[in-house]
Order: sequence, then C-alpha cells, then structure tokens
Amino acid sequence: MKIEIVEKADHLSLIDIWEASVRATHDFLLEEDLQELKPLILDQYFDAVDLRCARNGKGEILGFCGVHDGNIEMLFISPDVRGKGIGALLVAHAIKVQGASKVDVNEQNKQALGFYLHMGFSITGRSSVDGQGKPYPLLHLAL
Repeated sequence: MKIEIVEKADHLSLIDIWEASVRATHDFLLEEDLQELKPLILDQYFDAVDLRCARNGKGEILGFCGVHDGNIEMLFISPDVRGKGIGALLVAHAIKVQGASKVDVNEQNKQALGFYLHMGFSITGRSSVDGQGKPYPLLHLAL
C-alpha cells in the first residue's frame, strides 16, 4: 500500500469512492443532500485540501484523506476494503506528514466516531448543524 498525493486526473475515481462510502456509512443523509454535496466535493472541496490517496500494488485507489489547516476534512474508504487498515494508514499519515490534529465527525456516524476515538482523538465539542448548516450535528475531536 502506498500513500500518494492525488492528481486532478484522479478526482473522478475519488468521487466514486466518496459516493460508495457515503452510501455505506451515512444512512442518515437524504438522497437530495448527497446529490447536493457531490458537485461541491468534486468542483470545490477536493481542491481546497491537501489530498492524499492509498493505492494498492495494482495502482488502484482504495481510499483518500484530505487535510486543511490541521483538520481532517475528509476520509473515505472504498466499502469493499473497509476494516482492512487503510483508514488507519491514511489517518496516521495525515497526523505525521500533513500535521492533522483535529477532525469533525457526524454525530450519527457511530462507526466513524469509534474509529477516531480508537485512533487517539477525544471529543472536544459539538455543533448542532454541519458545515452546510444542515441539521446533522457534528462532534469536534482533537488529539
């Protein structure tokens, strides 16, 4: 497994992983929310973060992580390889190389919360809405 900087040419592969991952883990999101987010992520959010991906020996992207200002803004793993250490590898890289020390997690995403707590993060606060002002509470975590 190799961690690499993401190239613009990889963004379409990433958005496919993002959508599959969100559908597998964010069952609280409405379809309209997902469809509203998708172009924003592809056209704006990918370019706003330091984006890294995990590639297998065949060069296939299995997951990715984006960091901005010390905050893990996105971490998405292809559903067929979840639980195999790729997220932990990307988060460890984000902490060590990209200077990440914070992350926000949807309160309803219990798996993600458990993962970040396991990775050494602690809950430091809560917001009643997400970054788009939608009624999806966020938990703020820090190392």
